[in-house]
Amino acid sequence: MAATAVSQYYLSFHSIPEDGGTWRRRRRRTGSSVCCTPPVPSIPSSSPPPVVGPELSLSFGAHVIPHPKKVEKGGEDAFFISSYNGGVVAVADGVSGWAEQNVNPALFSRELMSKASSLVEDEEVSYNPRTLIQKAHAATSSVGSATVIIAMLEKNGTLKIASVGDCGLRVIRKGQVVFSTSPEEHYFDCPYQLSSEAVGQTYLDATVSSVELVKGDTLVIGSDGLFDNVFDHEIVSAVGTTSDGVTNTAKVLANLAHTHSLDLSYESPYSLEARARVINWIQNFPSSSLFQHCSIDSLMTLILNYDLDQQGFDVPWWKKMLGMKLTGGKLDDITVIVGHAESS
Repeated sequence: MAATAVSQYYLSFHSIPEDGGTWRRRRRRTGSSVCCTPPVPSIPSSSPPPVVGPELSLSFGAHVIPHPKKVEKGGEDAFFISSYNGGVVAVADGVSGWAEQNVNPALFSRELMSKASSLVEDEEVSYNPRTLIQKAHAATSSVGSATVIIAMLEKNGTLKIASVGDCGLRVIRKGQVVFSTSPEEHYFDCPYQLSSEAVGQTYLDATVSSVELVKGDTLVIGSDGLFDNVFDHEIVSAVGTTSDGVTNTAKVLANLAHTHSLDLSYESPYSLEARARVINWIQNFPSSSLFQHCSIDSLMTLILNYDLDQQGFDVPWWKKMLGMKLTGGKLDDITVIVGHAESS
């Protein structure tokens, strides 16, 4: 199994921390100045002082395991981490279908992340993740497409998130998932994606959300290689039981996803969703009563021999699913980033 906590493919535009994989927000010093304005009147004793919460920042750890067949090229995921403001994190997953056209799917995702990293402090971005997606996408010239998620923490604790596709984020607090993103998709196994072509999605299609963090919260951000293979309760368990910080937690989760992806009998989130889609499709299939006593394997054989085109069905995802046993994990690139909310 080839894995890396920090790779030049993913962080070539960041210095590698001395601790081998943990990034912390660094305070920026500002120059002192002499103030000539009159002193602010003291607050009367009858007025309680305003309550101001502590400033928060995120420390990060990351771990990447490429698809077994893509190890030599480093996989097609990319990410960046920034210590700017309260902390910024982003993941992009290159769409592998471009390889069929002799295009390296990693080029688009890597350039997208590189551009986003360089634009984090841009005034026009104004610390807005959707605007960052917009400007990074516009600046990316590589051919290809990718799903993407960007999260930016304000020092007051507000985490702002924008995502296109099925990269995901979870916020874990006191042993529970208190916030999770939802994937965007055209149909099963075909997520929304930013593209070099006009047919793709744009920043306007991004799902935008925000969540208030508190000290001690844990973020888990990753490509679908994590969430297709690991259930939320397993993520919570790993976060709660893993010691030695965020980098080790990211490694534990990536290894768990990798192990599940290789297990042909594992009931993964991906396989359960695939079977649910099959059942739903069959229930709405013409003459569905004919199938009520059939096993899943028999149903797959029947559907394979049914002329879908002549029936007017547009189900391109079946090209991937038909003839496959709907159990097991999903082989994929796996990127996991774990963040921990701390007082600045």
